[in-house]
Amino acid sequence: MERPIREAAQATRRLGISAGFTVVSYFFMPVLAFTAVGSVIVIGAGTLPETTLLLRRVAGAKRKLVGEWTGTPVPEAYTPLEGTLVERVRAALGDPGTYRDLRWLGAHYVYGLLLACATPALWVVGLIVDFVWHGMAGRRPVVLPLIGRLAELDADWSRTLLEPSPEARDNARLAERVAELTVTREGAVAAHGAELRRIERDLHDGAQAHLVALSMRVGLAKRAYERDPDLARRLLAEAQDQAEEALTELRHVVRGIHPPILTDRGLLGAVRALAAGSGLAVEVTDDGVEAAGARASAGIEAAGYFVVAEALTNAAKHGGGEHAGVELRRAGRALQITVRDDGRGGADESGGSGLLGMRRRVAALDGTVRLTSPVGGPTVIDVELPCAW
Repeated sequence: MERPIREAAQATRRLGISAGFTVVSYFFMPVLAFTAVGSVIVIGAGTLPETTLLLRRVAGAKRKLVGEWTGTPVPEAYTPLEGTLVERVRAALGDPGTYRDLRWLGAHYVYGLLLACATPALWVVGLIVDFVWHGMAGRRPVVLPLIGRLAELDADWSRTLLEPSPEARDNARLAERVAELTVTREGAVAAHGAELRRIERDLHDGAQAHLVALSMRVGLAKRAYERDPDLARRLLAEAQDQAEEALTELRHVVRGIHPPILTDRGLLGAVRALAAGSGLAVEVTDDGVEAAGARASAGIEAAGYFVVAEALTNAAKHGGGEHAGVELRRAGRALQITVRDDGRGGADESGGSGLLGMRRRVAALDGTVRLTSPVGGPTVIDVELPCAW
């Protein structure tokens, strides 16, 4: 009898929790009535979104419990309640999830009470009948297992009532996707603005300064040409140096926009060039990225290049390590990049704009970034970029 009693006790605990939701539904009914009356007379329409959110929390708690009991999560699909009061009220009234939760609440008002009342009766009958049937006749218990069946019925009925339809799931995924794209678009715009400001700063502080100095020296040399040819030649030599420095700065700016090496040598060759000039001992491995005729698009290659460049720069400047590894992988319709270094770890995205810019650049292409950097190291950056090879 020990095992049937233990199983019946576990089922009773579940039914007891379910009975608690029944009590909640009893108290929730006056709230619903107040909200309905207030919405009809318009004055209390502002309570409708808040009541809907409260109903979602109650239904969400039940979904979580049913998922824990059965081992299979119960999905949820809701329309976000955002915007003005009118928009939130309209979303609450037009969301199928609101009526699905109300249907479950009304049904649970009935079957939750019935199951809760049936459980004590089964315990009394089961302890008597199964004790005789099992203890004396040596047969399997027949009454106490019914308590477990009641708990299964509660979970099955709740799942059926709370589980959204395929159409509702698709609509919820679409709404979530739109919200995600809105965020990534804002990040892309911010990253683009930061990139333009960086280019402007580099041109102003670098190439423009050299070109101004170049113009001044050419002007001085022009005025000194007749009376002091040696001074004019010296000024022209300095002007030539300024021109070369200006060209160097312009090349640096161009590489920051789209490195020419990507066009000439592809992502793998560009990453190897980064590794050679990083100041660390970097091992670059390739898994299918350099396959014949399988180059990624220019935008994906540029994003991957800047991810590796930022990661290696951070590792050299802040990591304090000596070795790093870059792995490029072709995984289905995605480009996967892993950058690992043996530095001190503890990388913090709030400590600078580099990691944040990396995340924004990747998110703008619908990619993902995962940073692992415990104190003491190692620091690992995993990036996945969708790619049509």
